[in-house]
Amino acid sequence: MAVPVAVLDCDLLLYGRGHRTLDRFKLEDVTDEYLVSTYGFPRQFIYYLVDLLGASLSRPTQRSRAISPETQILAALGFYTSGSFQTRMGDAIGISQASMSRCVANVTEALVERASQFIHFPEDEATVQSLKDDFYGLAGMPGVLGVVDCTHVAIKAPNAEDLSYVNRKGLHSLNCLMVCDARGVLLSAETHWPGSLPDCTVLQQAALTSQFETELHKNGWLLGDSSFFLRTWLMTPLHIPETPAEYRYNMAHSATHNVIERTFRTIRSRFRCLDGSKGTLQYSPEKSSHIVLACCVLHNISLEHGLDVWSLPATGHMEQPEEEYEQMESMDSEACRIRQQLLLTHFS
Repeated sequence: MAVPVAVLDCDLLLYGRGHRTLDRFKLEDVTDEYLVSTYGFPRQFIYYLVDLLGASLSRPTQRSRAISPETQILAALGFYTSGSFQTRMGDAIGISQASMSRCVANVTEALVERASQFIHFPEDEATVQSLKDDFYGLAGMPGVLGVVDCTHVAIKAPNAEDLSYVNRKGLHSLNCLMVCDARGVLLSAETHWPGSLPDCTVLQQAALTSQFETELHKNGWLLGDSSFFLRTWLMTPLHIPETPAEYRYNMAHSATHNVIERTFRTIRSRFRCLDGSKGTLQYSPEKSSHIVLACCVLHNISLEHGLDVWSLPATGHMEQPEEEYEQMESMDSEACRIRQQLLLTHFS
């Protein structure tokens, strides 16, 4: 005799006996090892996110079983760290792919709303001096407030025929401008720039430039590679070093600037949705930009909580086009004077 479908448990039909959805167990019921392997983060970190984002994720609903903030956060973390909505996340969470997508959107927007809380330059003098001291300890480069560079994140082609997102490799991407400190903490992240823009153009148009030219500290500078113009607040390498002092300057510059490259690699290692190994981000440029920024916020929060992202293995690959740039020598005489003074004072 046929069994009426109405009496069957939907989870039993979809997943079989023994499957537990997140609505049916608490975080205390599983190990930290399970949480880290499935969602990328330990229990206490997840509890912190629930406290931080819970109010934004608890929205009125007519449904009797609205998805809890805890479940939404776990769903989003699962996507960020695996880059997939597919079987592994569905099995672990017990919600549909469509619900997973909504959870990712909700958590992403909640994190983006808090970006300025977690990604910013220090303002008090003691913290600024500590920032400089940390950088000086790396390779002897004085006055450094941060290291800056761009990285590309692959996205799907926009619906409109928009070639502005096609980078030098013929792929659609966002060109993301970031600054970090000596520990890899992000101090600035602009994730919305079209992939066709060269790094120097991104910086020229960025809010970061306006900040440093009108607001921020006049007694320090950022370090950027040769894809950028030398500025009074941005020290770049010498194109053709000739003297021992110039070689020492370039070596210290390179060793210090390498921090941002390590930071890019480790962010992609933790947040596999960005590394290209699972394909491109299947969202509009605006939504993709928000996902990148949300991962940047989580990166900083994880370092704040003592989760050393640099200890993670470097996996996946980067969708970073190799820049084919000419050496960007500055016509700014004041910037040249400052760099020359730096050479004479600290590297001669």
